[in-house]
Amino acid sequence: MRAPLLPVIVAAVACGGDDRVTICSKNFTESILLGEIVAQQLEDAGMAVDRRFNLGGTFVCHEALIAGQVDAYVEYTGTAYSAVLKLPPERDPARVRAAVDSAYRERWDVVWTEALGFENTFAILVRGSDARRLGLTTLSQAVPHARAWRPGFGYEFTERADGYRGLVAAYALEFAAPPAEMDLGLVYRALASGEVDLIAGNSTDGQIAALDLTRLEDDRRYFPPYEAVPVIRAGALERFPAARAALAALGGALDETAMQHLNYLVDVEKRSVREVAAEWRARQKTRT
Repeated sequence: MRAPLLPVIVAAVACGGDDRVTICSKNFTESILLGEIVAQQLEDAGMAVDRRFNLGGTFVCHEALIAGQVDAYVEYTGTAYSAVLKLPPERDPARVRAAVDSAYRERWDVVWTEALGFENTFAILVRGSDARRLGLTTLSQAVPHARAWRPGFGYEFTERADGYRGLVAAYALEFAAPPAEMDLGLVYRALASGEVDLIAGNSTDGQIAALDLTRLEDDRRYFPPYEAVPVIRAGALERFPAARAALAALGGALDETAMQHLNYLVDVEKRSVREVAAEWRARQKTRT
């Protein structure tokens, strides 16, 4: 069980103080990139920023936020709805957004700002060679073949309500062996190398094309919508009034293709997160 580690991790995170906005991220590339984009956006608006990136999974970042240890990070609507709030399945993006808006404000005085413009859903992936050989385009088509496969998932996917157990039930999946659990950053290479045969990745990950992986369509619409949105404590907005407009300016600025490209630059081309974020923001400024 990983949950008992959470209070220790949260307790170890110190806020930057009343004169700084503390931004955290989860422990995968896209979250770190989005955290850096938010941090640079706030710095350009005149705020001092304390970066606490690669903090941990969803629950670590959430607990740090509501405990006042950090001020903001980028969360996904479906993750908040299913994993944090543990609400029943809902596929309508507007209803999911309304539910998280209301619950986060009422329970924790946390504000969901403007959506960044893309959705990052779980992507069920197989090797491209297997997909072409077997003629697979959907998850339902993969079900008969899964009996000979071993899946591999990140730790959080195996634990979440919108993760492994629900997926297996929705598609009546049976595998040859229990899932191999590993860090999310390792699942792509494990699939490409043949260590596992099916994984749950992120739909905007740059490694999908680079490693010739194929995303299987969620044809039974199991996964909820996962819009990326900066969340920030209301107290931080009161301390830093300029933060609201700065974050609003990011609304709709990133589509799925652009986010996948940014992830590719970091994960495949090994560019620095800060440099990639700065270049993207510079391009955005020339368009406005």
